[in-house]
Amino acid sequence: MDARWRMVETVFGAGPGDPSAEASVCPLLPTAGVNKTPTVDCRDVCGLNISDRCDFIRTNPDCRNNGGYLNYLEGIFCLFPHSLLPLAITLYAIWLLYLFLILGVTAANFFCPNLSAISTTLKLSHNVAGVTFLAFGNGAPDIFSALVAFSDPRTAGLAFGALFGAGVLVTTVVAGGIAILRPFTAASRPFLRDIIFYMVAVFLTFTALYFGRVTLAWALGYLGLYVFYVITVVLCTWIYRWQQRKSLVYSMPGTPELLSDAEDERLSSNTNSYDYGDEYRPLIPYQETTAQILARALNPLDYRKWRNKSIYWRALKVFKLPVEFVLLLTVPVVDPDKDDHNWKRPLNCLHLVTSPLFCVLTLQSGTYGLYEIGNLLPVWAVVVIAGTGLATVTFFATSNYEIPRLHWLFAFLGFLTSALWINAAATEVVNILQSLGVVFRLSNTVLGLTLLAWGNSIGDAFLDLTLARQGYPRMAFSACFGGIIFNILVGVGLGCLLHISRGHVEVKLEPDGLLVWVLAGALGLSLVFSLVLVPVQCFQLNKAYGICLLVFYLNFLVVALLTEFGVIHLKSV
Repeated sequence: MDARWRMVETVFGAGPGDPSAEASVCPLLPTAGVNKTPTVDCRDVCGLNISDRCDFIRTNPDCRNNGGYLNYLEGIFCLFPHSLLPLAITLYAIWLLYLFLILGVTAANFFCPNLSAISTTLKLSHNVAGVTFLAFGNGAPDIFSALVAFSDPRTAGLAFGALFGAGVLVTTVVAGGIAILRPFTAASRPFLRDIIFYMVAVFLTFTALYFGRVTLAWALGYLGLYVFYVITVVLCTWIYRWQQRKSLVYSMPGTPELLSDAEDERLSSNTNSYDYGDEYRPLIPYQETTAQILARALNPLDYRKWRNKSIYWRALKVFKLPVEFVLLLTVPVVDPDKDDHNWKRPLNCLHLVTSPLFCVLTLQSGTYGLYEIGNLLPVWAVVVIAGTGLATVTFFATSNYEIPRLHWLFAFLGFLTSALWINAAATEVVNILQSLGVVFRLSNTVLGLTLLAWGNSIGDAFLDLTLARQGYPRMAFSACFGGIIFNILVGVGLGCLLHISRGHVEVKLEPDGLLVWVLAGALGLSLVFSLVLVPVQCFQLNKAYGICLLVFYLNFLVVALLTEFGVIHLKSV
């Protein structure tokens, strides 16, 4: 800790006229896992004279981002004076937290509902939807962060750190928290199935890191293993239900035929069909005008809920309002659970203009949108003209109170737009973390396993712990392993596949020294720990098991930080 504090003092306090301070920057900085080539590694900027740092950032290819809208390194070393460097870091940290807020709001309120609507439209079973579309929705921040990080070998360590770090966090802190809050008996077969599949995924990733590359066959192997996992989940569920129905029929031969899942759900929904919103409907019905419908649809604030919430909820809502308003303006949401399926005629017609416009302005950070067709019109102008025409036709061909037959298509448009929202926010997150790594001489792996993993997993952690507190610990515990299997297999497999599709023969991996092996080993050890300990306890998960997992994560975090700071290192032969 003392060495890191001296590092911060040196970076923030060295003046342009103090060559001794500038010369002492690099020796005081831990260099674990950092490339030693001074002309290439962007982290070497802290060892230069302050007057030379801006030119170094602008001319060094290693300091350039592959995507994103803001150049954070140029802002730190060129825009802000050296005396205001602490202010720049503080502003970046606040912006990073806000980006995590954008990721959470987009995934929870726009991405997941549209995925649910798509699965309902395609008439997928709950099991298939749970391990495909809904898993994609829950892991969207992790997946898109991994896709962005894998686009550049320099930030591949950030992806591995985030995926492995989130894996260790979820399988220890979240799973342990569930066992502490609500001790329960785990389902044996699903638990063994998920943990074995996850161990295979970790072993594949460990092997890829050992060889330092991911080929096309290896990337397809990741995706193929996930497809096999989905098929296994569906078959296991079908066999389990078949055995349950068979045992019920044999044990109670006089009972009527069992209801199907759809009939059971329909029956349960009819018994709980009271709409509490009826209390707030006017006694004398009236039809809203088109302008009133548009104003109400674009209002992200529910005044009834605002009055009943705490001051902390209100403060967080104030920060969410600008993001939610822009998302409502650009992302359509289809909700099959509502009577009107969330059909808002004026807003949905407006979405036919704003959603495609947002899509073309976010693809490759707006490069495609600014491209001029025949040196006449840019792509974004053509999209606006075409969208306006389609919106006009839709507006006059539909009504405010009758759901159009093709309304379900808006779910696919909302899915695409919200995915690009998440991708854009994830790109900025990766770029900020990479910039902070340059300033503080931190490896991408430690940034991934701490800030990126914590930020992307905080929503899932709260959701799982809330489920456990409400009396559903088994469901929450299953979600711990099902989600991270999707994240690591699809995150690594799809990220590497997209990188190879851009003309590369393979994906080169540059592990950040010993730390990435510590991370992979800790994840594998935590899985072996649960695989051995849970069956020994007859799948009874109690508070002692949860405390052991929390202690394991704390020890892992200490070892990882000591490795990053060079306290733990390999002996040079």
